[in-house]
Amino acid sequence: MPRAEGARSHGEFGEIRLDRVSRGFDGVMALQDLDLTIRRGEFIAFLGPSGCGKSTALNCVAGLLSLTGGSIWVDDRRIDELPPERRGFGMVFQNYALFPHMTVRKNIGFGLAMRGVPKAEAEARIDAAIRLVQLEAHGAKLPGQLSGGQQQRVAIARAIVVQPPLVLMDEPLSNLDARLRLEMRHEIRRIHQELGRSTVYVTHDQDEALSLADRIVVLRDGRVRQIGTPEELYARPATLDVARFMGYRNVFEGELDGDQGERVAVRRNDLRVVGIPRDALGSGRRAAVAIRPEDVLPGPEGADAISGVVESVEFIGREYAATAQTPTGLLLHFRSHQRLHLKEPVHLRAAPERVLVFAAEEGA
Repeated sequence: MPRAEGARSHGEFGEIRLDRVSRGFDGVMALQDLDLTIRRGEFIAFLGPSGCGKSTALNCVAGLLSLTGGSIWVDDRRIDELPPERRGFGMVFQNYALFPHMTVRKNIGFGLAMRGVPKAEAEARIDAAIRLVQLEAHGAKLPGQLSGGQQQRVAIARAIVVQPPLVLMDEPLSNLDARLRLEMRHEIRRIHQELGRSTVYVTHDQDEALSLADRIVVLRDGRVRQIGTPEELYARPATLDVARFMGYRNVFEGELDGDQGERVAVRRNDLRVVGIPRDALGSGRRAAVAIRPEDVLPGPEGADAISGVVESVEFIGREYAATAQTPTGLLLHFRSHQRLHLKEPVHLRAAPERVLVFAAEEGA
């Protein structure tokens, strides 16, 4: 089967290795010393806030940006000096980048035509791609006649029809509404599993990363903060900034107040919590506590409860999302299955295994 010059077929692909990949703009490093090995068939998500370097990393792999430092390897071949078309990767852009005057079939087959794939083979591959993204009834339509989700399926089909060893996706769901984002998340994972190819996916949405990826790369200020499985990132963030980004909304500092084996206690004015230390706490007495809202639950009054008054309540489906203020002004986010009322007193608890304790941030 014809393939792009310089690109290996999927069957020959072993791993892609990013070795200290760096990229600067006008002397400012947008990405610095990224080390990552992407295995065949693996789904990798680059996760982080705007400006963290995740799209820069993706564009470096795609060849759309040259490297300031480091190298990129496909097995034992260095590819970072190759232009994008010789790398043979598939790309799905945030804005779809479809040709408005071309039908769905012609959009999907554009890359095959540019590669000179014989017509009969191209038609068969277009048919297979259309079936895979479930657009059999829309092949003769123009992009403007499709919904946003259908246009995104066309963009995915166009990327995979060339049978790339790696598919790159740059926030492909950000322009869709909440329902379509959820549907397309399932579709992207299904397509990835059926094809067995490697995928690198950029997102700022932790739920997308957790549901799609085999491993997540969390970036901040151009540097890797943690690489791990969704389970590791969700339950065991390595640093306080990763914890914040992974949904630990309750973050506050206090004084270390003794340890209980593998657990430590932290006291802040009117409250004392026990949790699991996540890094070296150092010789100082200050520590930072991080707890997810869903792990803070109301219950009966008691010595280990945190007392507060309900300040806000939102109904979010099966439960209520609320905040409570302690007597010294600390706001805590929590969940409740029971209806709550403003200014109602509550007593909150979090299981020690759900409480993470980090070293206090310098200058906080």
